[in-house]
Amino acid sequence: MQIKVENIYTSVACNRCTDCADWGPNGLIAYGACNAVAILDPRHKGNSAKILHTLVEHTKRVNTVRWLDTEKLISGADDGLAVLWSLDLKGHVTTKLAALAEHTSGVNAVDGVCRKTGDWMLATAAADNTVKLWIYQNDGKVNCFRTVQVKSGGFCFSLRLTVLPQSDQVLMATSSDDESVSLWLAEAKCQDESSVESKFELIHKFIGHEDWVRGLDFVTDGNDLLLASGSQDHFIRLWRISPRSQQQVQNNQTELAQLSEDGEEIKVEETIVRLGERSWYAVSLESVLYGHEGWVYGINWHKTENDELRLLSASIDKTLIVWSLTEEGIWLEQVRVGEVGGNSMGFYGGKFSHDGLSIMGHSYQGGFHIWNQNKEQPHLWSSNVIVGGHYGEVRDLAWEKEQGSYVMTVSADQTTRIHAPWVQNEKDSYSTWHELARPQVHGYDMQALALLSRYKFASGAEEKIVRTFQATGNFIENFRHICHIEDDTAGDSLLDSLPKGASVPSLGLSNKAVYTVERNTENSGAAKEGYPDNYFVPIQLQTPPQEEALMQNTLWPELQKLYGHGYEIYALAATSDGSILASSCKATKAEHAQIILWNTSTWKQFQKLSGHQLTVTQLSFSPNGQYLLSVSRDRRWCLFEKQQHDDPTSLTSYSLAASTDKTNGRHLRIIWSCDWSHDGKLFVTSSRDGKVVVWHKYGTINDSSLKGWQAFGQPLELKNESVTAVAFAKSALSSQNEAYLLALGLESGHIRIYRFAQGEWLQLGELNKNLAHHLSVRRLQFRPCRQQFWHLASCGDDHLVRIYDIQISN
Repeated sequence: MQIKVENIYTSVACNRCTDCADWGPNGLIAYGACNAVAILDPRHKGNSAKILHTLVEHTKRVNTVRWLDTEKLISGADDGLAVLWSLDLKGHVTTKLAALAEHTSGVNAVDGVCRKTGDWMLATAAADNTVKLWIYQNDGKVNCFRTVQVKSGGFCFSLRLTVLPQSDQVLMATSSDDESVSLWLAEAKCQDESSVESKFELIHKFIGHEDWVRGLDFVTDGNDLLLASGSQDHFIRLWRISPRSQQQVQNNQTELAQLSEDGEEIKVEETIVRLGERSWYAVSLESVLYGHEGWVYGINWHKTENDELRLLSASIDKTLIVWSLTEEGIWLEQVRVGEVGGNSMGFYGGKFSHDGLSIMGHSYQGGFHIWNQNKEQPHLWSSNVIVGGHYGEVRDLAWEKEQGSYVMTVSADQTTRIHAPWVQNEKDSYSTWHELARPQVHGYDMQALALLSRYKFASGAEEKIVRTFQATGNFIENFRHICHIEDDTAGDSLLDSLPKGASVPSLGLSNKAVYTVERNTENSGAAKEGYPDNYFVPIQLQTPPQEEALMQNTLWPELQKLYGHGYEIYALAATSDGSILASSCKATKAEHAQIILWNTSTWKQFQKLSGHQLTVTQLSFSPNGQYLLSVSRDRRWCLFEKQQHDDPTSLTSYSLAASTDKTNGRHLRIIWSCDWSHDGKLFVTSSRDGKVVVWHKYGTINDSSLKGWQAFGQPLELKNESVTAVAFAKSALSSQNEAYLLALGLESGHIRIYRFAQGEWLQLGELNKNLAHHLSVRRLQFRPCRQQFWHLASCGDDHLVRIYDIQISN
């Protein structure tokens, strides 16, 4: 039996760090995603986008990523490592070339240049107050040839390397917490395999900024170099480094003059610096740019085919600005783009594409924004479809129950998100997955999720309340159009009665329904116009929404708040028809470990189920709703059975039908996860001790708490592993011998696929950290389908949401 697993969707946000994303000359965007480096193709199959790879080597948050050429990139992280990677774009193979491991604290800035000798000079800066220079040779050997201590225990925010025009000398610019930019000359020559002859000296300091400099970038302008520096003082300064002949130096031509607006003469000082024995350069301030109203975090140059220079700046004021030089020699703002509204705090960085026709910014929320320039009308810029994701632990997920037309996720980043396939052409079955909506943007970290129907769900956060939501008319219309949903009886019955959208009032915490979009009437005052009751604007989408629309135009209105728990909500589950909702909360004693059952038609609590002593970690209803299974930190599982009443008017109730105890329980540690088979005959439990046990009903023995339920075959035992998630496929692997397909998620981040038949386990495959997760897997769930293929969704503590296509052949 052979298995083929393909990753069809990966979703993850960019880390909240400056210079954490870079757009390479190969057209790919590399960015830090939790402890990994994600490789994103923003123009996948035309006008779509897809994450192609996740590179895992770091053990802590990735702070900075930098492309060196079309195949090499370097990353730095909080684990003190800088890693040099190689990508084979044709074979889709990624390789770690070298790990630079001499820093004692987090690496926050990296760069590298290729010298004429063919080797690479690399630079890394870290929170240990040092900057280290390295030589990476063609044979794969790497040497650290210089360590620079930042003066007076300072901190290096940014650094850039460049090779002087018509020279092999390397310049390095660094910015530190003394508000200055330092210019260094670096020379290195390899003597043998282990030694490097080097020269490294400070040649100049650029003074002028009044706050920390957070962004630097070099560009060549003929024989000159231009260095741009962006600062938290809201200003951008351009510094010119020009070669000078010895005759010019002797003539002492060190002053330039220009005429200011008031007619007074401004003296611009030009300083002569010596590089090497015979090289002289003049360093001067070229220009000061002011256009941002917040800290400037990102700076990036681009040179067109006509050698015209453009500068991109990204700021925390929610704008990106493209600056260009006029015919009069003045730097002016050419284009300003950005985001409006939403719970955001601007951009942490920005980059040009290699052709200069697109610009990218990554924001406070970890989302990407891409604008493309219209070739026929260069002054017009349009948004591009992009892939984003969560920027916190993803703690739960659920497939839409009818056809699996979307998957919903909740995260510690306080959002609930819907991921769905975008079908661009009805004739072509190929689709790409994107985030389609953000129904809930909360004030607490999200924890649990239960879908009640295609357009209704319940969520739990680190609060005592369960909140329920229903879709809006605008969402249903866009969902049908983007995903090509044709048979939607549930939506047809709701569409006329649903509100257009939802919004959070200025002084409110709950999503309120919006039935009309008339916001500012003639009678409204100035305060009303400045702070309207809602910011929702209905939009007809032809493509998946961009980050700005997701933040404020895709909310769902809140239906009901369910009160009853004494502590933070931990787990939720619903019956297949959505008529009953079960919830549990954090607990240290039996009183609070009770499971509450809710009637979703009246939103009233109708029963409390006792059986556990500590927090119930997961709940699962059997496919027909006859049983409710719960697993807990108390190392036990409980099975509650629906009671049959002779009187049809009697209320539904559940009673404890079976449970484990110290004498018959197979698990010795916390039971993390559970699930039912598609036919309801089996259920599975997994725990921290690495055991996975499948249970079935065998006879009617009532002499123990199991009440006839027992382990089916031998438990699967994984040594030195904690099984944090488990899931049954929603269809049989083989109907002849009742074979089942299961997926296990491990604390290490790996995912294993097993065949279970007649009590025997057979491992079919394993997904490693590069293909699965690099931190604990939180939840696994197979897509509901009846065809002979399986889609598996996974989420984890590494902020990743993944969907796999699994094909199995005999």
